[in-house]
Amino acid sequence: MQVVDSHIHLWDLKTHRYPWLENPGVSFVGDARELKHDYLLDDLLREAGEIEVLKLVHVEANHDPADPVEETRWLQSIAERDESRGMPNAIVAAVDLSAPNAPALLEAHASFANTRGIRQILNVHDNKLYDYVGRHFMREPQWREHFALLRRYDLSFDLQLYPSQMEEAAALARAHGETLFIVNHAGMFVDRSSVAGYRTWREGMRTLAGCRNVAVKISGLAMFDHHWTVESLRPYVLETIDTFGVERAMFASNFPVDRLFGSYTDLWRAYASIVDGASDAEKDALFRRNAERCYRI
Repeated sequence: MQVVDSHIHLWDLKTHRYPWLENPGVSFVGDARELKHDYLLDDLLREAGEIEVLKLVHVEANHDPADPVEETRWLQSIAERDESRGMPNAIVAAVDLSAPNAPALLEAHASFANTRGIRQILNVHDNKLYDYVGRHFMREPQWREHFALLRRYDLSFDLQLYPSQMEEAAALARAHGETLFIVNHAGMFVDRSSVAGYRTWREGMRTLAGCRNVAVKISGLAMFDHHWTVESLRPYVLETIDTFGVERAMFASNFPVDRLFGSYTDLWRAYASIVDGASDAEKDALFRRNAERCYRI
């Protein structure tokens, strides 16, 4: 089975600083204490086993916010040492677009050959258990001013948010029609205990899908389903594909975070089982081609 994994994280705790791994705890996404160890390219490829990983997209791993460019520099050096494969083939870097130095950081990230996009986590939730950032960045004038600079550097934006923020994000996508938005983790359907929560996710995803410059990664489902099975993942996978269409959806592992709840091979086999009835062309799009196109690799 061949895949292009469009969402992975690497970290080297010996040489780099990741504040969230200095004193990790337990949250809704699992026990981060089990992640407090180096996770390098060879570790991921070894875990892949029978899954043939053709290309990788690295998404910023909450590296030291004082020097986010160092993470990109390190990842680029790994890609250049990996001469035959060039992994990670694409880098989605970190920038706080609300910060005064955001323009300089965007320029610095863009100077590296494998940089393709930016991610700034936007998740805000009334429940502190789920709240990541505690502020609505998309409403801040300086953040929006700096966001507009992504087009100058031909950078995409990895959009990590909750369903309650999707309408606002769709307005942002419509205002920046030449910037590609890639929704992380199938929209992070967090409020699963109510019919209203499901509707908010479903309608929010449909609103985002109405913007032709928005694609989606089917990933991170285990963060909300720690005892997942093929059948428990199936409705979210199929609803996401149906909403965005086969041409704008892609599978990804979110490793090593989702490693807390299953193996790499089991996850990819689950995806394959869910879309077993799809055509070869549709499978090629979901597992490989869409990620290559979106991240230009």
